[in-house]
Amino acid sequence: MASRTAIGLDIGTSGVRAAELSFGKAGITLERFGQVPLPEGCVVDGEVVDTEAVAAAIKRLWAHTKFTGKDVVIGVANGKVIVRQVDLPWMPAEDLQRSLPFQVQEFIPIPVEEAVLDFVTVEEFETEQGGRTLRGLLVAASRDMVMSAVKAVQAAGLTPATVDLTPFALLRALGDPSPLAAAGPEAVVDIGSRVTNIVVHEGGVPRFVRILLMGGADITEAVADRLGVPVEQAETLKQSVVYGDGSADEEMARSAVSLMDASSQQFVDEVRGSLDYYLASTGSESLSRLVVTGGGGRLVGLVQRLQEATRIPTEMGTPVSQLRVGKTGLTEDQIDFIEPLTAVPVGLALAVAP
Repeated sequence: MASRTAIGLDIGTSGVRAAELSFGKAGITLERFGQVPLPEGCVVDGEVVDTEAVAAAIKRLWAHTKFTGKDVVIGVANGKVIVRQVDLPWMPAEDLQRSLPFQVQEFIPIPVEEAVLDFVTVEEFETEQGGRTLRGLLVAASRDMVMSAVKAVQAAGLTPATVDLTPFALLRALGDPSPLAAAGPEAVVDIGSRVTNIVVHEGGVPRFVRILLMGGADITEAVADRLGVPVEQAETLKQSVVYGDGSADEEMARSAVSLMDASSQQFVDEVRGSLDYYLASTGSESLSRLVVTGGGGRLVGLVQRLQEATRIPTEMGTPVSQLRVGKTGLTEDQIDFIEPLTAVPVGLALAVAP
C-alpha cells in the first residue's frame, strides 16, 4: 500500500512556511519543507489583512518547493482566539459540538454567532450531585479572522482541509507523549516574529493555552531603536550574533547582545507570568520541562534566561528528530537551521495523520 501524505501550512507574521509529511510502514517522513517571506503588514499580530499578498506568497512557496498536493491544514493563533478551561455537562461528542453555541456564551467575550467553536475534553468526573461532567478547553475564534486565512489559501489555489489551533499542532510535533506522562506536566513555548504560543500539557493532553502578541521582531525593533539603525540592519546584526558568522562590527555586536538581553526581559517576564498563572490557578505541581521552538528561540541566551527566570529545565525542541528525513533537497546544516521553524507546519500536517 502506498504511503499517503499531508501538508501543514503555517501563515506567520514574517513569512509562510509549509511541511509535507508521508505516512508509511517505515514511519513518518519529512518529504518537503519550504518558506518564503511576507511583506511587512500582510499579517498583523497573526491575522491575515492582505489576502492577495499572502496568496501570492503561498503560490511562490508551492512553485519553489514543489509540494505534491493542494489540500492543506492551516493553523490560527492570535488575539482573536480565546481558550478557556470550562466544565460542561456530559453528552456524546457529536451532541456536545452541536450544543456549544447554546452553552458557552457566558465564557467568551464575542457573540457565539461570530465565532468558530471547539471543545477539547481533558477529563471526565462526577459532581457531588452525581452528574457526569466534562472538563476541557473551550476554543473560540473570530469567524472573520479564520475566514481571512481560509480565503488567502483558496486564492492561492489550495484547499483548506481543516483549520487547527496552532498550540495543539505544537504538541503533535514533539513526538510520542507516552514517555512524558511519568515526568509530569511540561510547557511548550513557540516564539514567532510577533506571536508566541504557550501550551502546558501532561502526557500530550493540553491543560492550558495562552497566546502572547509579542515575539522576536519586538526585540529586533528595540535593538534598532536603541542603536539608531534601520530595522533591516538590526535584524542582520541580530542574525550575525545568533549564528556567530563574524560579519558584524565587534563593538556593535557587543552592544547588540547587551540590548537583546535587556529587550528580552519583558518577554521572559510575560512567559513566566503565564506559567505562574497556570500553576496558581490550578494548584498544579511544578512543571518538569520547558521546550522552546520557533525562530525567536534562537536568540542568544534566551533559553538560559527562560530557565533562570522560571527555574524549569529548558531546552530547544527538535521536531525533525522525531521524523525520518526524505529527499528534501536540504543539507544537514540546512535541516538544523530550519528545525525550530518546523514545529508548527509539521504539527499541522500530523492533524490528519492516518
